[in-house]
Amino acid sequence: MPTASKVLDRVLVLEMVRVTEAAAIAASTLTGRGDEKAADAAAVEAMRAALNELDMDGTVVIGEGERDEAPMLYIGEKVGTGNGPAIDIALDPLEGTTICAKSGPNSLAVLAIAEAGGLLNAPDVYMDKLAVGPGLPAGVIDLDRTPTENVRAIAAAKGVQPKDIIACVLDRPRHEALIAELRGIGCGVVLIGDGDVAGVIATSDPDTTIDVYMGSGGAPEGVLACAALRCVGGQFKGRLLFRNDDERARARKWGIEDLDRQYDLKELAKGDCIFAATGVTDGSLLEGVKRHGGKMTTESVVMRASSGTVRWVKGEHRLDQ
Repeated sequence: MPTASKVLDRVLVLEMVRVTEAAAIAASTLTGRGDEKAADAAAVEAMRAALNELDMDGTVVIGEGERDEAPMLYIGEKVGTGNGPAIDIALDPLEGTTICAKSGPNSLAVLAIAEAGGLLNAPDVYMDKLAVGPGLPAGVIDLDRTPTENVRAIAAAKGVQPKDIIACVLDRPRHEALIAELRGIGCGVVLIGDGDVAGVIATSDPDTTIDVYMGSGGAPEGVLACAALRCVGGQFKGRLLFRNDDERARARKWGIEDLDRQYDLKELAKGDCIFAATGVTDGSLLEGVKRHGGKMTTESVVMRASSGTVRWVKGEHRLDQ
């Protein structure tokens, strides 16, 4: 277990919930309206405003894009009052923009913080991901193995057969071969339309019955998911995937030299860290924002790596305030 950071004061734990609540509430006003960009913009504006109220010298290391691509919460942007500790921030104001626009499950507002240098400055490219929950021997998963080999290793560690393993995979054309291979060995496959942060975290919750997360998705979301797994336990392997020279140059811009490196959980999220999420729509992890007459309710989770503490926070917000 990592040592508690004096920089990440206990006060920041609940402050992070207030930030994700603000983003989730803002996005929820556009749930089911079919406008992904508007929902994302609303969440970004609300999260940025909430972050700028906090006494910290915050730097966005995982954000909405680079400065020339995103006017708000771009990678490298400074947030907070500037008075206080230096904090690295990884965020996704609206994880699952399509989900929110279509009012589907598992849309979240997500945030992770660590001391400066604690989170990998992952460029906005794809990452090959492999994740399992706690309680398994170290090294049970490896991206240099085939999906079949990984499933068999997990099954052996759990004392079951491959047919008893459930894998979570993003439902994308690029994963057709992966899905066929998993089903070919009898492995159950849970397909999700979006929201791979929730998919990775699901491996740590026995109630989901998901044993492993596999497949490629956004690298920034990979870092966010690792911050959560650092708090609740589990293993993660990640490798950046590049489609062209521009993406390779972007990675080098943020200090990544070994483009083929297989990253471990603690290389993506080091030391003490705090992870917070608030549900926008109902999902396996959290309930979404609900409106009841003159008030709204929210459900959030906030975790800290140094203590292993997981807090579930129910919020009630009056609409006239």
